[in-house]
Order: sequence, then structure tokens, then C-alpha cells
Amino acid sequence: MEFAKLKTGVNVDIQRTDGRIHSAVISGLDVDSQSVTVEWLERGETKGKEIEIEAIFSLNPELIATKPRETVSAKTNRPTEQLPKETPRNSRIPAVKSARPSYARPVSQNGPVEKPPPPSEAQKKQAQVSAAAARRKSNCVKEVEQIKRKRDERRANQVAIREHFDQEVDTTNPNWEFIAMIREFQSTLDYRPLTNAEMIEDHRISVCVRKRPLNKKEINKKDVVVVTVPNKEGMIVHEPKLKVDLTKYLENQNFRFDYAFDETVDNEMVYRYTAKPLVECIFERGMATCFAYGQTGSGKTHTMGGDFSGKTQDHSKGIYALAARDVFRLLHSKYRKQELIIGASFFEIYSGKVFDLLNKKLKLRVLEDGKQQVQVVGLKEEVVENTDDVLRLIQHGNNVRTSGQTSANQHSSRSHAVFQLILRKKGTKKIHGKFSLIDLAGNERGADTSSSDRQTRMEGAEINKSLLALKECIRALGRKGAHLPFRASKLTQVLRDSFIGDNSRTCMIAMISPGMSCCEHTLNTLRYADRVKELGPAGPDVKPVDNISPRNAPLSPQNSDLVMIRTINEEEISDEMLNFHEVVNHMQDMEEEVLDDHKAIADKMSKWINEDKKLLKMAEEVDYDVEGYARQLDDLLAKRIDALANLRDKVVNFRLELQEEENLSRNIKKGKRPPNK
Repeated sequence: MEFAKLKTGVNVDIQRTDGRIHSAVISGLDVDSQSVTVEWLERGETKGKEIEIEAIFSLNPELIATKPRETVSAKTNRPTEQLPKETPRNSRIPAVKSARPSYARPVSQNGPVEKPPPPSEAQKKQAQVSAAAARRKSNCVKEVEQIKRKRDERRANQVAIREHFDQEVDTTNPNWEFIAMIREFQSTLDYRPLTNAEMIEDHRISVCVRKRPLNKKEINKKDVVVVTVPNKEGMIVHEPKLKVDLTKYLENQNFRFDYAFDETVDNEMVYRYTAKPLVECIFERGMATCFAYGQTGSGKTHTMGGDFSGKTQDHSKGIYALAARDVFRLLHSKYRKQELIIGASFFEIYSGKVFDLLNKKLKLRVLEDGKQQVQVVGLKEEVVENTDDVLRLIQHGNNVRTSGQTSANQHSSRSHAVFQLILRKKGTKKIHGKFSLIDLAGNERGADTSSSDRQTRMEGAEINKSLLALKECIRALGRKGAHLPFRASKLTQVLRDSFIGDNSRTCMIAMISPGMSCCEHTLNTLRYADRVKELGPAGPDVKPVDNISPRNAPLSPQNSDLVMIRTINEEEISDEMLNFHEVVNHMQDMEEEVLDDHKAIADKMSKWINEDKKLLKMAEEVDYDVEGYARQLDDLLAKRIDALANLRDKVVNFRLELQEEENLSRNIKKGKRPPNK
């Protein structure tokens, strides 16, 4: 049919949006959109619109093209004459002042408009139906309707999906879409969790990860589990993400470790694959170390100390007690002829200082002797004869351990707690073997280096530095001949003997929280653990360390190790952070000097008082030597003035270091690079 008799200049009837029908003139044809443009004159103005050809034909059926027909009369057997074609009504349109020629004519202004012959009843019905269904709409209206239709379809799909998951997913949870996506992903996995039947592999460095279940607080908040343990060594984190258009999606991140424990595993099974293989090596003159690492509240204390029943902890089911049980079992069976005794020590490292948890938190000094062996001077060591003695010491130490509040938890471990079981030969002080069990500080505190409180900054800086140094020391353990940067932190300094020797073995248990609210901390923990085990046959390439510090000063052994760690971990330690750590190290050294000098002067005070009493007693005599008295008093005052002046100079320099640390911390907060001095 195409455009049939429609062409430019033809007069047609059109229907307006308000229902009026009047005449108009075709001014254009659009083949692509199957529409025509019409114009008419109304109240002295030329108006126009675009109309689909179906709407035109419904009101102007006479314009539909028909094929010529021949009818044969039954009687005369002659074809009937073809009906003449109806010509379109053409009328001249008066000229209108316009930018382009117009074919419109006035609408019913000077007289009635000529109407076509009235259509039949069938044509009227068809015209009414077609006009109502095919009324021409603008492209803008069509776009709006298409958007509305798609929105309605999308909402209908969401309702259908929600109804589908109603029985499997709690759709009242605001994160139910993430839950559905996680379950859909989990349905594609092949689950082969770790069992007690698995063979225990022998690793010099073992890195394991344990996922805890949701706690009551997280369940009440309807937190979403975003961690999956599909097999004995794999772990997947389903990190929730939002696109720019707020579309939700998951970024599934895979990690692989020596062992991966899900939330159904108990402490006995964790101990079987982590610390238990290390116990026997201490009887073979070895050094064993087991670390518990992770965010506060991720299960470190539960794993190391034992199960909780309310606020009561059953210490007999923790790794401390399980390791002690096996140590005493081997001592009284397989190695009973070696005549060994077992001692225990428990201390904490807080803000770069060491405190004895078994001796009223006495502050201890960490020094190197002439053989370059690190000694914790004054550390109390108690002989233990059974597991109950060990549990008693652990409970006492945990009660006095330093803790505090962080953004992640109300009760956060602010210190590294180090419990050691030491084997010695009877009658000698020589160490035969040592098992160190370390509960590290919550790793979320390592981000507190930009706090406004100096004590919090010092805590965060020390934790951050010690965790980086620990990682590099463990990595160096797997590389023969590699430099051990143990002087970079107090933690690695006191554990130096655990990282050297061919018979040293280490295990790290990383604890993670499964909830979506802890996803960032969980990923940080897993990435740290992954870097610890990221070893090739020869380990990662270590870049050479320049013997020039950022402060253009000679490097101390501690800062030299710190620079080496920064060189290996350029992405984790910026120049500003390295400079900050160096200032903190220097400030801590000066603090030790000031305290030592102050204690020395305090000890001399009693001696000075006795000397004063002697001089005063001499002056009470009738014929005392005045010149001798004055000379001795002058000597005493000169010594005191020199000692106090030296102490004051150190205090002044110490205060300057404190101010410099304050300025550097502000620059770190503002993201500025501190100037080199």
C-alpha cells in the first residue's frame, strides 16, 4: 500500500489530540517512519504535526489505492466500464508570510470546509478503532513510554526474583541480593573441606587461615557471610561492590594457603595441623614459633587461649594448653633420658617496650651480648612441671596484659603477648630448645599512625613496623644466606634465635572474621598472610640497600634494617612513613637515655645527702677547717651541676624530638611529604 494517493499538496482530514477533526494539507512524506507532515492555518498562524499514514487512511479511506477491476455482465458478457478515479481536492492556499512555502489553508474561518462523501458504517467503525489505537505520538513520548515499559519489566523481574528467593533467602535483609549472588556462586563450587584423615605435610614455614562463625552481635545485625572455604587450602572472599549506577555485584578474590579451616573446625583440629608438628623439633635442639595474627575479635584469643562459655574461658582447649600437654608427654616418654627441665616465661611488647607479665609488669631491657645474642635482661622464668602450671601462668599474664579500644573493637589487644616454653639441661642454663607462642596485637591498630593522640600513634607505628619486620624475617627464614632484619622491631629482636638455624620452624595462623562489615580487615589479613608464604625456591629478589638514610645521617643497625624492609615493601611504606619510623626510633632511644640518667641521678641523691651530712657535721665543730669545708662543698656542687646540666640537655633534645614527631604525624595526616633535614 505504501503512501497510495498521499503526496505533497493533497488535502486530508486529521484528528487533533482534543478529538476535533478538520482539514489540513500534506507538506512532506517520510518513508522511513511511514508518516506524513501536515499543515493548516489556525487563527492566522501556520501549524503542523507529524502523523502516521495509518491514522490518515483511517480518516481518509478514499485515498487508499485500489486495483482497477473489470466486472462482466452475465447477460451482455461485456466488461463494465471502470469507475473514474476520484481526484483529490486541491485548493489554492493564500500566501502566508513564512520562512518556507506552506500548503495550509484556513480552518473554518470564512465558511464551511468541503467534506468528503460520508463513509460507510463499516468504514466508520474501522476508522474509530484505528484512530484510537494508532494515534500519532512524538518521538519524545515514545522514548518516555519505552523507559517506563523497561522499568516496569525490571521491577516485575525483581519481584519475581524476590519471590523465588523468599523461601531460601531472607529478603527482609537489606543485603539479600548479595546473599543470593553469593549462594549462586557457591552452588558452582566443589566442596572438599579439610578432615582429620588428611596427611600432615612437613613445612618449615606453614601459613594457615581460620574462619570463625558469625557471633551473636553480627547475627542480630543480619551481617552477611562473605568468606567461603571450598577445600583444605583455598579461601574465597566475596567482596561486595557497587557500580556507578548503583548496580550491585561481587568481586570474588581467591587465596591459597597450606591449610584453610572453616567455621566448623575446633581448636583440636587447628592444633593438629599447625603447632603440633612443631613440638618435637624443640627436643631436637630446635626453635619453634607459632603466631596468631588477625583483627581483634577474629578469634586469636579463642584459638590460642581456649573456648569461651559466656565470659568464662576454658584454657584447657587452647593451643597454649595443647602444646604444653604434648611437650610434657614427650618429656616423660620419648625424651625422658635427656634429663631436661621446662621453664616458662610470659612477656608483652607494648609501644616498643618489653614488660614482664609474670613479675608485676616490670619493664625490661633488650640487649645484645658480646656473642651477638639477644638477651631480655631480668625476664622472670618459672619452672613448670605440668599443664596446670602452664595454664595458671597464662591466666595470670592475660589478666594484666595491656588492651584498649579501637574503631574495630571495644576491647583490642594493644600489645604482642609472647609465651615461651624453654627446655634446659639439668644443672646448666644452656637452652636446649624453645617453643614461642605469640598472640599478636590486633592488626587494625597498625593504621593508627595518624591519630591525634601521641600514645595511640606510637602504638600504631610499633605494631605496623613489627608486623612488617616479622613478615620479612619469616620470609628470610626460607632463604639460605638472606639477611635477617631482626633489629627493625622489638618483636623480631627478642625472637631472633627463632629465625636462625637449620632447625627453626615457624607457623602462622591468620584469623579472619566472616562478615561483610569486616571485609576490609579480612582482606588485609589474607593479603599479609599471602605475602608471608609468597616464596619461590630462592625467595623474592631483595634490592640492595643504600647506606644513606632519608635524613642524610649515618644509619643505625635498627634503621638500616628498617630501610631494607621499606625497599622490599615500597607500596606499603612511603618515604614519609619511613622518615616517621626513624624519628620514632631515635625518640625511643633518647627516652631510654633520659630515663637511665634520671635513675642514676636519683640513686646518687642519697649519696649526695650523706656527703652533705658529713660536711655539716664537720662545720659544727668549734675549730673546723673553713677552707676545707668550702673546697669540698664546691666540688660537690660542681659534680651535681654537671650531672643535672647533662640531664637537662638531654631532656631539651628529647622534647625537640617529640615536637618533630608531632610535626611529621601532621604531615602524614595531610598527605604531605615532610622535608628532609
